[in-house]
Amino acid sequence: MAKINILDSSIYNRIAAGEVVERPASVVKEFVENSIDAGAENITVRIERGGKDLISVSDDGSGIEKSELYSAFLPHATSKIEKVEDLDEIRTLGFRGEALASVASVANVTLKSKFKEAQEAFCLTCSGGKAGEVMPCALECGTEIVAENLFFNTPVRAKFMKTDKGEESEVSSVVARFILGNPDISFKYYIDGKLSVQSFGGGLDEAVAAVYGAAAIAECYHLDAVKHGIRLRGYIGKPSYTKPNRTYQSTFVNGRFVVNNTVSSAVSNAYASYLMKRQYPFYVLFIDVPPEIVDVNVHPNKSDVRFENNQVIYGSIYSVVSAVLDGNASALEYVVKDKEDRREPSAYQNEKEASAAEPLSPNALQDAPLRAADPAPAGVPFPEAVRNPSAATPRDGITLTFHDSGAVRRQEEVPVPPAFAEQLSGKADLASSEKKTEPTAEADVFAENKRYLEMLDKKAKQQKLVFENAVYKGSLFNTYLLYEEGDSVYIIDQHAAHERLIFDRLCEEMKTRKIVRQPMLVPFVLSVNREEFAFLSDNLANIADIGFEIEEFGTNSFKISAVPVDLQDIDLSAFFSELLGEIGDLRGIRLTELLRDKIAMTACKHAVKGGMILTDSEKEKLFEMLQGDMGLKCPHGRPVAVKMTKYEIEKMFKRIV
Repeated sequence: MAKINILDSSIYNRIAAGEVVERPASVVKEFVENSIDAGAENITVRIERGGKDLISVSDDGSGIEKSELYSAFLPHATSKIEKVEDLDEIRTLGFRGEALASVASVANVTLKSKFKEAQEAFCLTCSGGKAGEVMPCALECGTEIVAENLFFNTPVRAKFMKTDKGEESEVSSVVARFILGNPDISFKYYIDGKLSVQSFGGGLDEAVAAVYGAAAIAECYHLDAVKHGIRLRGYIGKPSYTKPNRTYQSTFVNGRFVVNNTVSSAVSNAYASYLMKRQYPFYVLFIDVPPEIVDVNVHPNKSDVRFENNQVIYGSIYSVVSAVLDGNASALEYVVKDKEDRREPSAYQNEKEASAAEPLSPNALQDAPLRAADPAPAGVPFPEAVRNPSAATPRDGITLTFHDSGAVRRQEEVPVPPAFAEQLSGKADLASSEKKTEPTAEADVFAENKRYLEMLDKKAKQQKLVFENAVYKGSLFNTYLLYEEGDSVYIIDQHAAHERLIFDRLCEEMKTRKIVRQPMLVPFVLSVNREEFAFLSDNLANIADIGFEIEEFGTNSFKISAVPVDLQDIDLSAFFSELLGEIGDLRGIRLTELLRDKIAMTACKHAVKGGMILTDSEKEKLFEMLQGDMGLKCPHGRPVAVKMTKYEIEKMFKRIV
């Protein structure tokens, strides 16, 4: 039996760092959360090389006493909780005490702090988990923490980090969420010494404008509603204001950014009847609930929460968002009509509740903005409607029976159906048996491949119906051409046939041509968010390979100066919107499929249309171009020709029974 070892702190801190510190963005998140919990009103974030070389976060918070600087780097040391009961009502962003110890074990960390009641500041350096001495230093107020050379002693982790731009994008996304989630705090964010984003702590309007631009606010509804004791506030985009992916969606539960399936499902289903496929709503939503009914300690990175009653959370969000989108009378109580110059409260985070006006009647909408009542303050028991959904009164306007349809699902492991499990097991057994089986002779392998290719060739020949004696018999509806051969008649869709011929020609030209670009008279400027910018930056070479002349153009934007000559009529906005619809690794096959769709669209535009009258020479030319191949399909999958036999026709007319 193996010997049981008691791990040294230098080892278990690195293990903990594997969960807490995934990349530079994780370090920024932990540092900024500590600043917010310290009551900071001004926070400055600096990174270099995407945070690989340097991460610095400074604030004007309450600071740390000299005697507690060492303790701050100890595992599970925290000022946020004292007893086990505190876990039931967590009101801070940080509480587990793992962050500093984990970061200090994989980086060189310097902590400077001046306690608000102290006369001087002190600093402590910790490198690779080993702390130095506490020394006096110069610092006006608050705390400044710097992490350098992240993963310097863990090269395996460093190897799996993204490019500098990729890591920079991750950090930028984290900072943007903090700006949105804490609109009453002023943020400055520097990238390689250059100021990238700044907010002034003037409220949610300013925060949204700093992250997404002022134009986004004009395309949104401003909500402030209370439903079943749950307060829902923030911005949701109008149905016409859609995005190509989910990176424009932010949810904050009691001030904490989360990605929660219950919330996202409620919003998505409310928008379902308004959005087309691959379109996503824009929203920045704050959900304030009593802390005792939400568990924030269910995810290693605290990026998700668990609600005591998912059905009520889902129903409340769905009913409010649906009412606003549908324009129901109840929406008058949810929408903030006028812009208000106020600082948005972060309920249950700092216990500073905003004073709300009395709700007005719908008739008074033109006179003053409507505001819903604030939720019950911390410590008040959660409403009975939440603990017992059947207690909801009819005037709340929703019932909870529709949740049985499965719209809300907990984030649990989905069981594999027995049949599929057996199939997987069978495949695994087959794979293992194949590994154990001796390899067959090389000649047998080639013979098997040859038989397979011959079978494919045979199928292709069967689909290619070549005929030489077809006779043109006329057209139907100026769309379908009729050709008779023997006991068969072929009905050809003139648009589908011409579209396929043009498509094949364009595809062949794309394969054999050198890249030919069509310069644009006025360059097209594409504005994107941080994640999309990093995605496109990493794949500029792939996009250029298909004929686009594209380059970075300022902050979060690109300039397209030329397009492939074959696609000179392309809708660039739609093209890049579709390209950004699947943020991730841009593989060649994905780009090829997208380009194929655009070529198909070009072919469709230039093909003869149904209903057009063709001359005899045009009909004859089109028939010759098909070369007798009646098995073709248009680029969209529709058949070019349909064959009917004399027997099938006579059976239709009951000549044959």
